[in-house]
Amino acid sequence: MIQIEGFVTGIAQENCYLIYNQKNLLIVDPGSEGDRLVKEIERVGKTPQAILLTHTHYDHIGAVEQIRNKYDIPVYVSALEQEWLGDPILNLSGLGRHDNMPDLIVQPAEYEFEMTEYTIGGMTFQVVPTPGHSIGSVSFIFDDFVVVGDALFRGSIGRTDLYTGDMQQLLYSIKTYLFTLPRELPAYPGHGEATTIGREVDTNPFFN
Repeated sequence: MIQIEGFVTGIAQENCYLIYNQKNLLIVDPGSEGDRLVKEIERVGKTPQAILLTHTHYDHIGAVEQIRNKYDIPVYVSALEQEWLGDPILNLSGLGRHDNMPDLIVQPAEYEFEMTEYTIGGMTFQVVPTPGHSIGSVSFIFDDFVVVGDALFRGSIGRTDLYTGDMQQLLYSIKTYLFTLPRELPAYPGHGEATTIGREVDTNPFFN
């Protein structure tokens, strides 16, 4: 049985997720507050295997280096946003959006996602492209839930006014790769509360 726990991090209130089975653990989007995330990982008591990134905006990558170095684990990212990790303009940390925010320069990810099925630490999931919020945004489909990053929110969708954002592309991504999933499937977004696919199909104002 695979379990998921979410933790709200940082000034942008970003959701980092710990996904784990009996032995191993995956970290999705460690946005900030690395010391706190380490404590949560230690509390769960499973062996970290990898960091998975839905996309590379600053609020999703701020604790990547601390977690990667602490546990000596690889990072996975879309090839379309690999260079964003080390570019404060592209990852938005260098645009002066928040006072006292340092420029984020994250070392390259060890792996670039193929849009295929992965099994890491005994946990199997499908990677699907869900661009529109950013060009390299991806979602992770597990048997019992889907992690959707900033593509889809409870009652909303990701903003599309940032670099490489595209409203029509985002709507297409959601309809093609997310709304075709089972209605009862829980969806865990990059911000805000969890939802279900069926709830968003029926009530999301961008589709109704």
